[in-house]
Amino acid sequence: MSGLEEILYGIVVKINEYLSNYILVFLLIGVGLWYTIRTRFIQLRCFGEGMRRTFGNFKLKGFKHDSGMSSFQALATAIAAQVGTGNIVGSSGAILTGGPGAIFWMWIIAFFGMATIYAEATLAVKTRVKAADGSIHGGPVYYITTAFKGGFGKFLAGFFAVAIILALGFMGCMVQSNSIGSTFETAFGIPSWIVGVVLVVICAFIFLGGTKRLASVTEKLVPLMAAIFILGGLVVLAVRIKFIPETIGLIFRYAFQPQAIIGGGFGWALKTAITQGAKRGLFSNEAGMGSTPHAHAQANVKDPHEQGVVAMIGVFIDTFIVLTLNALVVISTLYTHDGPLAGGYTGSIVDVLNSSNLAQTAFGSVFGESFGAIFVAVCLFFFAFSTILGWNLFGKINVIYLFGQKAAPVYSVIALVFIFVGTLASNSLVWELTDMFNFLMVIPNAIGLFALTSAVLAIANRPHDGRLSDKPAR
Repeated sequence: MSGLEEILYGIVVKINEYLSNYILVFLLIGVGLWYTIRTRFIQLRCFGEGMRRTFGNFKLKGFKHDSGMSSFQALATAIAAQVGTGNIVGSSGAILTGGPGAIFWMWIIAFFGMATIYAEATLAVKTRVKAADGSIHGGPVYYITTAFKGGFGKFLAGFFAVAIILALGFMGCMVQSNSIGSTFETAFGIPSWIVGVVLVVICAFIFLGGTKRLASVTEKLVPLMAAIFILGGLVVLAVRIKFIPETIGLIFRYAFQPQAIIGGGFGWALKTAITQGAKRGLFSNEAGMGSTPHAHAQANVKDPHEQGVVAMIGVFIDTFIVLTLNALVVISTLYTHDGPLAGGYTGSIVDVLNSSNLAQTAFGSVFGESFGAIFVAVCLFFFAFSTILGWNLFGKINVIYLFGQKAAPVYSVIALVFIFVGTLASNSLVWELTDMFNFLMVIPNAIGLFALTSAVLAIANRPHDGRLSDKPAR
């Protein structure tokens, strides 16, 4: 079994190298640049409106709806999907492989990604459909088939649907449960398979409750988990405050001189830093991947623009707050001149530190080894668990698109099996498989986004008063 896994791992790594080096970066930055320019930097000029719409009517107990979600519930579900292991394990892996400078390229991807996700969310709301039972279905498959009528549109939509079911509904949930299992085993000594059983039971309860139960959980869980992690991160940064200037300097220095920390030639090192920032940034904030539009399509809003600007705040929270906080903690404790990685990820340290335990080591340097491991394990449980909930919904919407409502229970059972298996599988193979399917999702989604530019601009560039209504539209 291990030999087969090793062969499969090598094949998947080669595919990912090609996709990330020659397709992903160009597509992500290309779509983001395109919409940034065409919408006249909507992520800047409508940022304030997005913050007001996100937090202006903030309630932990959202508005009730016969179908769909409140705007905040939709955002919470999107953030639940965005803020996962990519923020802790993924960003740690990017720093190890691409150096601290990879975080700079994550910021660049996220800035342009805010314009991309505006387009995704507005199109998702504009093209969504209401089923006979009152449930709302929306996402890339619906705006892709709006952009391209006939066989080509059906092919692209079908390709995307299959990719997202595999990427998020199955493989992605394996990544999340894998990270939960490994960190809990490190922190508490609990066998990962036991963690897997508990996860399956909890997830099954929520999956069976449908969209309303999921929305009710995420709108409460997301603010709580973010607050706990942010508070812990700020404590570490307060203790290491004298190293913050050096930490910021390392990010900017190694963004343009990565060979000084990861070795190799300048061209190879720079490409590594950028691609690590791009692919881990994609896995973290999911802008351009086509996943979170499924959540934003559920929002009860009067105008697609309203949810578009809210969606931008989701990327901002995910990357510029949560991911950046984790990166600052890791770099300020491990990469500054007194840290074990000051000279780079080389030598005997590679046998001790890896992407799974890097954050635990960083927090442990201030909180103590034991409590640091526990803190990260608890935060990662919240992050990864909430992501599983969001991703299961996204996969289910596409299963229904392909096979009809009757296939949804079968999908949920298969997803639960993958969640359990994820706690037993190899971390590296799981990450690489998820990366591959994530990359494949981007291609049809990006084609659809480019094709529907005029529809997005018609929404983005018309006058908006920016006022908040007391209640979202029914």
